Amino acid sequence: MVTLTSRRRLLGQLGGIGSLAFVMPRSAFAALAATPAQTAGPFRPLRPLESDSDLTLVKGAKGQASGQIIQVAGRVLDVDGKPIRGATVEVWQANSHGRYDHPRDINPAPLDPNFQGYARLRTDDEGRYRFKTVKPGAYPINPVNPGAVRPPHIHFDVARAKTHLVTQMYFPGEALNAGDIIFGALGPSGAVAIATKLPSTDDMASTELLFGWDIVLA
Repeated sequence: MVTLTSRRRLLGQLGGIGSLAFVMPRSAFAALAATPAQTAGPFRPLRPLESDSDLTLVKGAKGQASGQIIQVAGRVLDVDGKPIRGATVEVWQANSHGRYDHPRDINPAPLDPNFQGYARLRTDDEGRYRFKTVKPGAYPINPVNPGAVRPPHIHFDVARAKTHLVTQMYFPGEALNAGDIIFGALGPSGAVAIATKLPSTDDMASTELLFGWDIVLA
């Protein structure tokens, strides 16, 4: 069932990528659920070489990042649904093989010299952000003694004024979500940490996938 909150989130995502825009009275909705905080993990880039919104290309590299190319779009909102403009949104993630470009990552999966792995964005006047990347691969929490495997996810660090949120976005339909310790710790609030798969827009390649995810700051 589509609730008012989920409908508003979806409409916001569509508006954030230029497909549709709706103006709804704020009194028609209850307060939005705040996006839950999660660990930044140990692999935040130390010295990212690039920070533009296309993670699939690296300046000076000869090719494009390997894996399923996706775009992620959404808005940064307050709990009343008001867009937050000028918020800084940093994202980082593993490549399609499940490997971070970080000296502490001992995962034997290969690095991808064509994958940027990090972006630093700023929301527009409607609170919108958007970036192009690859769907991150799953990876074992402890490569030496593999057992628990983290599902595909993207790390977000969102800041504006005195508000700061570090969190993670997950993908819908992933079997590994249910068994993940970090995702499981969210309990019922985990639902708002999962992105929504959306129809592709006209400016995307036919092979690309689009995921929408709004970030609600308490």
